[in-house]
Parts: sequence; C-alpha cells; structure tokens
Amino acid sequence: MPSTDFGLTVAVDIGGTFTDVALKDEASGRIWRAKTPSRPADPSAAFLDGIEQALGAAGHPAADLTRVLHGTTVATNMILEGKGARAALVTTRGFRHVLAIGRQDIPRAKNLYNWVKPARPVPSARVVEVDERILPGGEVATPLDEDSVHRAARSLRDMQVDAVAVCLLHAFSNPAHERRVADLLRELLPDVAVTASCDILPVVREYERSLAAVLNAVVMPGVTRYVDRLEKRLLAAGVRAPLLLMQSNGGVAGGDKIRVAPALTALSGPAAGVVGARAVAAACGIDDIITVDIGGTSADICLIAGGRIGLTQHGEVGEWPLPLPMVDMVTIGAGGGSIARVADGVMSVGPESAGADPGPAAYGRGGQAATVTDAHVVLGHLPARLLGGRMALDAAAARAVIRATVAEPLGLTVEAAARGILAIADNHMVGAVRVVSVERGHDPRGFTLVPFGGAGPLHGCALADLLGIRRLLIPPAPGILCADGLLAAELRAEFSQAMPRAGDPDPDAAAPILERLTRQAEAWFDAEAVAPSDRNLRKVALMRYRGQGAELAVPWADTAEALVAGFHAAHRALYGFALGSAVDLVTLRIEARGATRTAPPAALPPGAPPTPIDQVTIDRPDGRCDVPLLDRAQLGAGATFQGPAIVTQLDSTTLIAPGWTCTVHPGGAMLLERKAEQ
Repeated sequence: MPSTDFGLTVAVDIGGTFTDVALKDEASGRIWRAKTPSRPADPSAAFLDGIEQALGAAGHPAADLTRVLHGTTVATNMILEGKGARAALVTTRGFRHVLAIGRQDIPRAKNLYNWVKPARPVPSARVVEVDERILPGGEVATPLDEDSVHRAARSLRDMQVDAVAVCLLHAFSNPAHERRVADLLRELLPDVAVTASCDILPVVREYERSLAAVLNAVVMPGVTRYVDRLEKRLLAAGVRAPLLLMQSNGGVAGGDKIRVAPALTALSGPAAGVVGARAVAAACGIDDIITVDIGGTSADICLIAGGRIGLTQHGEVGEWPLPLPMVDMVTIGAGGGSIARVADGVMSVGPESAGADPGPAAYGRGGQAATVTDAHVVLGHLPARLLGGRMALDAAAARAVIRATVAEPLGLTVEAAARGILAIADNHMVGAVRVVSVERGHDPRGFTLVPFGGAGPLHGCALADLLGIRRLLIPPAPGILCADGLLAAELRAEFSQAMPRAGDPDPDAAAPILERLTRQAEAWFDAEAVAPSDRNLRKVALMRYRGQGAELAVPWADTAEALVAGFHAAHRALYGFALGSAVDLVTLRIEARGATRTAPPAALPPGAPPTPIDQVTIDRPDGRCDVPLLDRAQLGAGATFQGPAIVTQLDSTTLIAPGWTCTVHPGGAMLLERKAEQ
C-alpha cells in the first residue's frame, strides 16, 4: 500500500545498454545502486540480475522487499520498431478511413514537396465497420446492430489478428455502444486483446482517439506478456512485493492498470529522470529547474517551475501523435554517441548515433565514426577508465577517427575539431532549452540547470554559460537518476472526458462530468489501496479560443468568469498576448495522485577539503592545463573546491569549468555556482 511506511524499495530502469538499479532502505534513507548489462532478448532477466546485485550489496534477502518500481521501454520500442501485435480497428460504418486520412498538417522538419505520409499501424484493409451512430451530444441516432458486430468478429478471425481497437464515433460523449462492442468481441474472440477508446482517451478528435486506441492495442499483448513474466519471475525469486510501473505522466501504477492501458508507459524512462531531478532539487530547496538528460543518443529537456512538472497531451512517439498525458519535454538527437560528419565543407553533429554497438571509437569496439564522446576523450575530459575502472577508453582511436573524418577535411587540428564537435552539440541543446523556456515565457537565467544522464554533467557548465545560467545542480548519481526517480514517484492517473459540445464555460453543465470523473478516480485509489489521507485530486479544464485547434490546460475554477480569466492568463504567459475572443471549454480532466511515504536519502558525513586522486591534462582554447581528478565517493558534505576540475564516479563524469565553485550538499548533490561578472 502506498500509504504504508515501506521497509525496502527497489527501482529498476531498463535502458538499451545498461539496466540501472536503486535499492533504498525507507527507514534510514540509505541507497545502494547497481548497473548490469541489459538483455534485449529477455529484459526481465537483466531486471532480476540487477535486483540480486543490489540486494547482495545491501545484505538483504529478496523477501525483505516491500515495493518494486519499474521503468520500461517495452511499449516504446514496439511502437518505434513496428514490432507490436497484428492489430485491427473497429469503427462506425462510414468512418473506416479516419485513421488513413489523419491530419492535413505536415511535420515542421519535413519538406513540403517530398514528405510522404507514413504507413498507419493498422492499414485500411484491417479496419471493419459496425452499424451504429451516436450524436455529439450523446444521443443515439442509430441503435447498435449486434449482428454487424458478429460479422465483424468473423472478419477479424479471418484476418488472424492478435489485438483489436474499438473506436466508435462520439464514444467520448456516450460510451455505451463502444463498451458493448468491446464486450462482445471479448466473448467472440477470447484469444484477442481488445482495447476500447473510451478506456484510453475519451476526448474529441477522432483521428487522435483512434490512433491512441490502435497504438494501445498494438502494444497490449507484448506488454501484458512482459508484465506477467516479470511478476512470475519475481515470485520465483522470493519477491512478494507489489510491482508498480512508471507511466509517461511521471507517476506509477499497478500492473492491472498497465495491462489495460499499456500505452501509458510509452515515455516512462525520460519521465522518471525528470521526477528524480525534481526530488534532488527539492532536497536542496530549489523549485525552479531546467533538466537536461543526455544519454548516448538523445537529450531530453524539461522545465519545472514552482516544483510542478508540466503535462502535455501533444506528445509524440516516433511518427505518431500520442495525446495521452505525459511529461512536457523536448527531445533532440544529441548525445554522447551523436556522430559528427563533414559534407561540402560543413560539419554537422547528430541526430545519427553510433549507439552502444559499435559505439564511439574510444570504446574500442570498432567504431569508425567521430562522436561527441570521442571529442571529450581527445580534449581530456574523461578519465582513462570508466564504470569504476571496468571500461578502458582508447584515446588513440578517438584521435585517429576525428583526424580522419573531421579535422583533415576541414583543415583543423584534432583539438580544434573536437572543440567544434562539442560546440555544435551544445548549441543544439541550447536551442531545445530555449523551446521549453524562452518560447514559453520563462527566462532561463532564473532557473537552476540540472544536467544528468551519462553525458549530462560533461556539458553542464558549457550549457549554463551559453544560457546565462549561474547555478548548476549535479545529482548524486546522475547516470542512474531514472532509477532514483522511480523511488520518488507518486501513484498517478488522469481521468478525462470531453464536453458533449465545446462552448462557453458552464460550471453547472460540467458538474456531473466532474463528479463522474471523481468517482472513477476514487475507484482507482481504492484499487491501488491508497489511504484517504494520501489522496490528492486536481481538477483541470482544457480550453481554447473559439476557432482554435488546440487547448491549454487551466486549473478548474467554480465560476465561468474565473475560468475565462485563468485561460487568458495562461495564454498570455505562453504566447505573450491574450485575445478578446470567446473562449470554449472542450475537455475536463481529474489528475489523481497518491502520495508515497519515503524517507529522505541518508545525509553525507561532513567532508574535508577534497584530495585529488590524479592529475589529468585537458585541452582548452587558451592552451593545455593540468586539472585535479576527484573521486566523488570521497566528497563529503560541505566540501568546496574551484574549477577547473573533473569529478569521476561509477555512472558519470562531471567537467567543472574555470570560474565555477562547487559545494557538496548534505543530500549528496553538487551545487555549482558562477559569480556574476563585475
């Protein structure tokens, strides 16, 4: 139960290369961490390996675990790689081509003249129709013909599908027909996974609702098998603790909910990192942060103002819009494995990545492309060995590949080419930071930058200097922060319903819908065993100017005037202006959060002035210089030192530039500050 004082909690985040584990004693706040190679063929095997390593380090048996938290990319990978179930769509007669038609807009990054609409996850040949019709207000125009459902089931059986999505016209207003169709299909096709759109996204816009239901159906069999297998392996290993999975909205939910709506986990990994960054910042008394999660392939950027993680329903997974509530972040192709290329005398960096195999040339696995990591190695930013000494870096290979593919084609020295690679990567990330800050009415100079991920702390000072930010926060374990974020996550769910007709805000018309959504939220709390004192409900209105095509989320107010004023204020903050136009209330949402009681991390003991474990030579634009190499495990609370310096640890490396002062917080974070220029 989330309201119980837990004994021992384990969090597991499975990535493409490594599986990260954080084990926490909820009584003392002590945390043990582990990293183990991922096993793409069977992710659950690495899951158990990592737990065993962490339990071994802590000296606890599996039976002592009282909660298991998990961030998974199973659903994401199925969507991105097109490896989900063979699915079909059932819809209202006359509307079989809604999914194929989609929207008229073309992605901004694509060329207007050569863009080709991507193939839909369900082709038109696997869309079947049933006879029924519900009007926008919920009135039944044509009763459901159950014979047509039986005919549809026979067609689906002939298609040999593994999953079916049901999305009937205006089911968000009245789901009776859709639920009956789904129930009949479950009876007639017992071996087929069935998804009803009213259980996933009961809101307006047929294309987005159809796509959400279809993507959920595509991943449902695979995610269900994965969760079932994981729960069985946990039981076999002696773990009796409940399994909670991370969702894209930054909260966790039980396996039963995820089996019904697996698409809710599509962006759970990046969301966990954001939750972890907020928790670390809150422990330091900091509420306004910009997070930059830099891994091997991508950088995920998110702005948190006032300690609140913003949600969006305009997210995407690959080529598909997925309008489910998810953490509002921007992702770009910039990471440690991003490849630098020269074409026609111009250098570009990313989005193509060397990945984990072969990876950067410095990894010694045969990589032949210059990467951001190779540039750091050439400039001396990384120690000779990583992962606690288990992984040696090949500096000669890094120099050779940068010389051959970048330096010589541009007529530069190897060091100048490496600095150019980093400058381009940094400016790509700065542009993404400005998207979540300046373009949304926030001055980044008033925020603390939190770089994490394996490569984040290497770029923190450079990004802060480019943005005019004067404070950095480096989490205690930046490369394992997604696992740490799971430890800090709350139980969370959203319940939405569109108004029967968009129009002037009317609290009286909204009241019965909000009551119904509240009952759904309370039932979810009961199912997740959340104590009444730990329950939190937040009402949200999604509104727009009449004639607009997208909504803004506004906190609910009890009067129409207050709702309209709140919308104007939100629009002004985001776009810099407000119109005098009429405002429509489109959708209502209840955000349910179940608090978890968890002890703060154990405080670090006071530390003496840090003693370098080595001296390394780095190359700077003003020449080469020797800098101290510090072991983060030896840094105690209150330890203070000046840059330049390099701090090494198991999961990441931090590059501290000249002019920055680092102080170790009692919670384990490193706070870096730069004095304002006089």
